[in-house]
Amino acid sequence: MNKDENVRVLDFLPMGKSEVPPHKRKPIAQAIGEKYFSLLEIAPRKNLTFKSGDRIYIGEGVRDKVDHIERRIKYDWLTPTAKTEIKIILEDIIKSDEKRFVDFYNNAGTISTRLHKLERLPRIGRKHRQDILEERRSMPFDSFDDMYRRVDNLPDPIKVIAEEIILELQGKTKYNLFVPLIAEGNPRERRPKS
Repeated sequence: MNKDENVRVLDFLPMGKSEVPPHKRKPIAQAIGEKYFSLLEIAPRKNLTFKSGDRIYIGEGVRDKVDHIERRIKYDWLTPTAKTEIKIILEDIIKSDEKRFVDFYNNAGTISTRLHKLERLPRIGRKHRQDILEERRSMPFDSFDDMYRRVDNLPDPIKVIAEEIILELQGKTKYNLFVPLIAEGNPRERRPKS
């Protein structure tokens, strides 16, 4: 199973979630993984608070800020604040791991005989796909700025990837390019009480 080692906080609820009975409420944060884009609820260590965008270690080693991972959640379960923050935070994750995502543009291939991975991205159609393919054949891109310089009228490649990741998290895509599929019925995935 793919596990994220670091997450970015999307929203912090110091008084817990309103749908939980008052006597059971505890501070909770909603966060997104940096590598596999897992959506998680995490419980902070006692007397710690988080703010949107904080980078938190949740790997197998000593977790100095997180008491435990509460559960994996679905996009629909995010708070309104988390849904507002997710695109900004994804863009920051993409910028901070620029080589990984530029390599995607350099190496993306076909999904089927009729569909190329680049065409799966929002706002990248056949014309942009062809321009990207021609440019990377002559020389691989070395940065997002390099892509802007070499491909005319290219939609922001950072925003394009962030939008695709959100679509994949929402389950609105036939093919996932960045978010690994999770088997339905995961016993650790519980629906919030209504």
